[in-house]
Amino acid sequence: MGTRSEHTKQKQVKHEIASRRCLYVSRFTFYVSRKTQHATRNTPHEPRITSHSAFTLIELVLVMAVVVIAIAITAPRLANFFRGRTLDSEARRLLALTHAGQSRAVSEGIPMRLWLDAEQRTYGLQEEAGWDDRDPKAIDFTMDHDLQLEIIAGAATKQRNGKGLATAGVLSRANTRNLPEIRFLTDGTIDQTSPRAVKLIDRDTRALWLTQSTNHLNYEIRKEFE
Repeated sequence: MGTRSEHTKQKQVKHEIASRRCLYVSRFTFYVSRKTQHATRNTPHEPRITSHSAFTLIELVLVMAVVVIAIAITAPRLANFFRGRTLDSEARRLLALTHAGQSRAVSEGIPMRLWLDAEQRTYGLQEEAGWDDRDPKAIDFTMDHDLQLEIIAGAATKQRNGKGLATAGVLSRANTRNLPEIRFLTDGTIDQTSPRAVKLIDRDTRALWLTQSTNHLNYEIRKEFE
């Protein structure tokens, strides 16, 4: 009897151990499956390529048509804008050259000539001939092909030729190129024979004036000239 009861107890213990192992295995399996499902849920899905992701030929044609229309509308305005910038830049460059001429005349003690060639659309600055054989600091500029130049003669020049426009006959003694000129004296003043104004005109007939100031000591940019 004692042997059977012990044998029965051993079977029960083994059965309980096996049951617990099954329970642990099932719990572990359940835990792993839960974690796997959670990780799968949080993984971003790869984008699927569909047939609707590309533009069709009709859509491309419509886009190109809109672009062409936009360019056709804005192109003239942009052209006018850049022409206006060209006129303004040229006037400012000419004004800066007058300042440079005055500065050189005073610092070097030599009269300076800012010559103007309306036909060739060029102008430049150099010292008056007779001081040196060649001016190493001489400089000249060429205007944009859409710009024109007009010179309004000074009061002393008017008395000589009776006209408002400067001509080839109105020259300083050192002007060998027969061009109108703005002459700066060694004290920084402007010679009386210098033009009262220089007019810059663009292709659309818009104009800016480079005129002598009220005190006749320098030039300034104006939109109108009286």
